[in-house]
Amino acid sequence: MIDIPGLPTPAAGPVFDAALLVHIAAGITSVVAGMLAMLTRKGGPWHVRSGRVFLGAITVLFTTMLVMTVIRWPATIHLAALGTIALTAAVLGWRNRRRGQSDRIHITLMALAYVAMLTAFYVDNGPHLPLWEHLPAWSFWILPLAVGTPLTLRAIRRHRPQASSSIQ
Repeated sequence: MIDIPGLPTPAAGPVFDAALLVHIAAGITSVVAGMLAMLTRKGGPWHVRSGRVFLGAITVLFTTMLVMTVIRWPATIHLAALGTIALTAAVLGWRNRRRGQSDRIHITLMALAYVAMLTAFYVDNGPHLPLWEHLPAWSFWILPLAVGTPLTLRAIRRHRPQASSSIQ
């Protein structure tokens, strides 16, 4: 069993433990890469590279989630649903940009992927985190969306399409 201070981890065997270690690394990578993509110039090299890393990390996150969900079925079906939303939104957001379609849709889909990923983290781990442990269970579902929605709307309003849109 993996010992993560403050977070209970199930004794589910070595396959689960291996998947969890990769899952944690992919989760940290996706949070950092997603943040970099959000904070860098849209279409610039840092944005494009970090966006690709985000998509790859979300894919690994989803794959390891599937392994762990199968092992802990049906107790984690809600996490499978959130993971499916995150991966689907990220892939559609990436595809949207590759096809040179709407920047607003791209921003919305990538933000949805990020929010769904954070929601899954907080729903699963929030009750065991300092300060978060004092919040009601429903807040783990609502707070990421409540914070992410206005930030997404702000990003959409601030985004000004360039005359020549570069496709990533």
